[in-house]
Amino acid sequence: MSLLNLTAVELGKKIKASEVSVTEAAMAAFEEIEKKEEKVNSFVTVEKEKALKRAEEVQKGIADGIYTGPLAGVPVAVKDNMCTEGTLTTCSSKILSNFVPTYSSEAVLNLLDAGAVIVGKTNMDEFAMGSTTETSYYGATKNPWNTEHVPGGSSGGSCAAVAAEECFYALGSDTGGSIRQPSSFCGVTGLKPTYGTVSRYGLIAYGSSLDQIGPVAKDVTDCATILEIIASYDKKDSTSVKREDYDFTSALTDDVKGLKIGIPRDYFGEGLDAEVKEKVLAAAKVLEDKGAAVEEFDLSLVEYAIPAYYVIACAEASSNLARFDGVKYGYRTEDYQGLHNMYKKSRSEGFGAEVKRRIMLGSFVLSSGYYDAYYLKALRTKALIKQAFDKAFEKYDVILGPAAPTTAPKLGESLDDPIQMYLGDIYTISANLAGLPGISVPCGLDKNGLPVGLQLIGNCFEEKKIIRAAYAYEQTREFTHSPLTE
Repeated sequence: MSLLNLTAVELGKKIKASEVSVTEAAMAAFEEIEKKEEKVNSFVTVEKEKALKRAEEVQKGIADGIYTGPLAGVPVAVKDNMCTEGTLTTCSSKILSNFVPTYSSEAVLNLLDAGAVIVGKTNMDEFAMGSTTETSYYGATKNPWNTEHVPGGSSGGSCAAVAAEECFYALGSDTGGSIRQPSSFCGVTGLKPTYGTVSRYGLIAYGSSLDQIGPVAKDVTDCATILEIIASYDKKDSTSVKREDYDFTSALTDDVKGLKIGIPRDYFGEGLDAEVKEKVLAAAKVLEDKGAAVEEFDLSLVEYAIPAYYVIACAEASSNLARFDGVKYGYRTEDYQGLHNMYKKSRSEGFGAEVKRRIMLGSFVLSSGYYDAYYLKALRTKALIKQAFDKAFEKYDVILGPAAPTTAPKLGESLDDPIQMYLGDIYTISANLAGLPGISVPCGLDKNGLPVGLQLIGNCFEEKKIIRAAYAYEQTREFTHSPLTE
């Protein structure tokens, strides 16, 4: 059995027991990266020299009792929109292709404090705008299950790296499903925590009221363990929440007796692939057989989630991305006349088509005369969606549905039709609008051998309930490795 077949927690135990050295674990990851990167393109930056030096430090820290956590010494990959001191952080965009931050994001610092070894920064949709990891300046990431298909997005690089076993776990960010949807497409587990649980300090913003950092790993145990490490109150982030309980691993019990699970009828109508529907409902049956109470209900307002999301996210993006102007850092055009011309040319040359599309849409909905008609209406819709979930959670502990309407589409299919790509987020977006936690767990393969993801959504700050349900379901099936790992 290869070292890379282990989960992050299993490897952490072996390192603690001195069965494997930290350097051995890091070298195993780099060997896989060298072998597979040409096919998968998961990484923007690979930091071999820095990681091996860090591995030696961590090994000494473990021996000296400094690093005692469950993931000390375990190699991790970080999505390229989280600042890492001294390491290129590009957001997979030309405009930040030369940006090396002087500080690290809070989530990354928490990992380092726990003894993590960062092997590199993963590819993503440019500025996290996209659902396929095809809008990256560094080329598309491929799905390890079938390299003719997309890995999903925008955290496609992180999910593909875990699925291809180029690292043991990864960090992603989720604005409208960007952890859960690619986890579903790549056959791995991805968790989006309640908004405010993980600090956004050092995360390069797309939609500030929606963005949330979370873990991507092989199983639910890993995700709960990683979340315990990265979740913290941070006074540098005005949206950070001081929680009373960060003990997520206590929910890893194979017991769902008495858990009430609601299945929204609205999620199983038109547009849902028949095989995805079959696999997700089969997973619901497994939980029912284990003692959970499962019933269907009407969630309502589902069809309004996508327009509300894109209006709000694009409005926030147009504001957040205004800072990339070629003045203080990042790409600057070489040939320009005067300051305004330099702004225009730097942004025109530095941003890709999808980012420009969203900036224009965001600027439009915030403009005079349209602000009330679009942006305010979207905010009201967001509030109504939150109310609909509040009502549902009065009755249910967990909401169960698909993570995506189909399995991974082929490369190139989604970029031809952006609206179709936007509709692919229909099941994940609502959790971001309402600030809710959600997890995607693999629940089978379709006839083409591509993974299907089951999504579980919980009420605010009730990650433990979705972890409990996901863990109980996971006990009924083995982790299936992608063909690229065989």
